[in-house]
Amino acid sequence: MGKLQAAYPGFRPVLFHSPYEAAAWAIVATRRPASQARQVRRNIAEELGAVFDLEGERAAAFPTPERLADIQAMPGVDPRRVERLRAVASAAMDGRLDAVALAARGPEEAAASVRAIPGIGEFYSGLIAYRSVGFVDSLNARDPSSLRCAEHFYSLAQTPTPDEFRARADRWRPFRSWAAVLLRQAGFRDGITSR
Repeated sequence: MGKLQAAYPGFRPVLFHSPYEAAAWAIVATRRPASQARQVRRNIAEELGAVFDLEGERAAAFPTPERLADIQAMPGVDPRRVERLRAVASAAMDGRLDAVALAARGPEEAAASVRAIPGIGEFYSGLIAYRSVGFVDSLNARDPSSLRCAEHFYSLAQTPTPDEFRARADRWRPFRSWAAVLLRQAGFRDGITSR
């Protein structure tokens, strides 16, 4: 980990604006290139969000949950994703994506609770809980990409089990979340994982 820290001095994970936006991103971004997901997110914002002028440039904010609940068919959003985006909007309106409430539950319980939202799996539940609530010392030890990155950067003979990964990550306390994001960032750079 020290070598990665030296290669990325000052690297810190950026938090999502909210668990709601992180969950919507999870639905939009799953199994598609990041550039395509960003364009779909922009399209949703322009169609359903508030559009305004920012220093002479047109900008669109991501829609509120109430507006996202009304999403209909649009380019780049297949019917299953439309239903899942509506489920995210419903969860936000019901308070299930409230940052304060999720923080009070702790990282593991917060991740488990967001997995109940249709379309939110193991990786993205951790992203929502850790990178939108701001837990700095939590770990998604079952994320396959993180496990592959640990195998690569620690020159292991095989991919570690979640328990082996947890044991290794214990040395990263009290910043396990940040260290795991750094590990994945370096893995992306080296072609071990994708974003």
